[in-house]
Amino acid sequence: MSERNPTIRVSNETRLTAVIVACALFMQNLDSTVIATALPTMARAFGYDPVRMNVALTSYLLSLTVFIPASGWVADRYGTRNVFRAAIVVFTVGSILCGLSNGLPELVAARVLQGVGGAMMVPVGRLLLLRTAAKTELVAAMAWLTMPALLGPVVGPPVGGFIVTWFNWRWTFFINIPVGILGLVAVTLFIKDFREQPRGGFDLRGLAISGLGLLFAMGGLETAGRGMVSVHLTEAMIAGALVMAFFYYLHARRHPAPLLDFTLMRLPCFGLSFTAMMLFRTGIGAIPFLLPMMLQVGFGDSAAQSGLVTFASSAGALVMKPAAQHALRLFGFRDTLIWNGALSGIMLLACAAFRPTWPAAAIYAVLLLGGFLRSLQFTAYNTLAYGDVPRQQMSAATSLYTAGQQLAATIGVSVGALALEAARSVSGHMTPTTGDFSVAFVVVGLLTCSAVPVGLLMPLTAGDDLTGRHAPQKAGE
Repeated sequence: MSERNPTIRVSNETRLTAVIVACALFMQNLDSTVIATALPTMARAFGYDPVRMNVALTSYLLSLTVFIPASGWVADRYGTRNVFRAAIVVFTVGSILCGLSNGLPELVAARVLQGVGGAMMVPVGRLLLLRTAAKTELVAAMAWLTMPALLGPVVGPPVGGFIVTWFNWRWTFFINIPVGILGLVAVTLFIKDFREQPRGGFDLRGLAISGLGLLFAMGGLETAGRGMVSVHLTEAMIAGALVMAFFYYLHARRHPAPLLDFTLMRLPCFGLSFTAMMLFRTGIGAIPFLLPMMLQVGFGDSAAQSGLVTFASSAGALVMKPAAQHALRLFGFRDTLIWNGALSGIMLLACAAFRPTWPAAAIYAVLLLGGFLRSLQFTAYNTLAYGDVPRQQMSAATSLYTAGQQLAATIGVSVGALALEAARSVSGHMTPTTGDFSVAFVVVGLLTCSAVPVGLLMPLTAGDDLTGRHAPQKAGE
């Protein structure tokens, strides 16, 4: 076996593209973490139960999930740079409208508009990077992409807490304006335009069927066991989601180029990474909702105090990014996804033990280590998934994978809220207590751990060509 160079260099073009795309991801992640911190304050302003304000999170995530399937086809048809720029504009306008909202219905409508922009911005930005970077640059390129983007979750909680404590919650949305303008200018000046011939006409029927199915699914999850609507309506929405899923299955089998191309699941790396990622991200997706709510409602902390604690999880993720490539080369994708995934689930379960009497240093340690481990796990999933995808299917793979990510995050918020509501109902508490939050964290922690067995199905050498890692030599070679 020939010796391979252990150092993989990233071209200046790839690095620049990653950083510029990360500006858009920074804006999206900043927005998501700021609103999570501000939810209790916004609930008081609108006169709503804080627990039910999670609709402001899920409406955005649902909008993302519904429209992401169209992103690959639209980028191939109109050019990745043009679509990416338009997405930044739509997201920024949606942010302005969120800040101008005077009630929950207006806020939800503006969040849906933000979701339309995000549905194009996130997958098309990733597609830009995948088409710029060489295969051997993928791990490092993903790290370059996500390091600046992770600044959003790092600064979001303390900034959000500071704004809602000392100013007005509306400014949590208006801070997206300068970031959006900066990203728009940078894309115009420095990003190349990539176009591919779409594989067929736009699959409008597929978008309608998948969109209806997702709406029914999330509506059922949002209302299950919470007394918001009748039990029969909840059951009808869940049944409708199953029916739409079956219709889409039939549609995708007949359509030559469906928006969500599930034949990609036959690719070993993509199929296993996608499956494990969905399970892992469902548990992790509840953190932005549960953790700030636990600190503010359960512990009685202010929004500013909550923000200074919750940022630790993202800070740990930021620290991991420079080490991700070295860790994957040392341990390999398979072992990383198994052992690191198990440790990540354990750290999430540890959040169930948080109490107001815990030393701040102990809470910080759990969140920092958990964020560190989760960051490595996501880098591994997000890179390995594209390791065996042909170039002509890259846009379809990006649409499917990103849709899966957002669906899992949406389900995570809904499952976290449902578990919290169920625990509160069983305990008979009018307001959730720390014990109720503990139950919710145990539920989502077990969901995260359920991704670990999927890693056992991966080959020992999975992804070695992406990191320059040697396959272990047999004795005598």
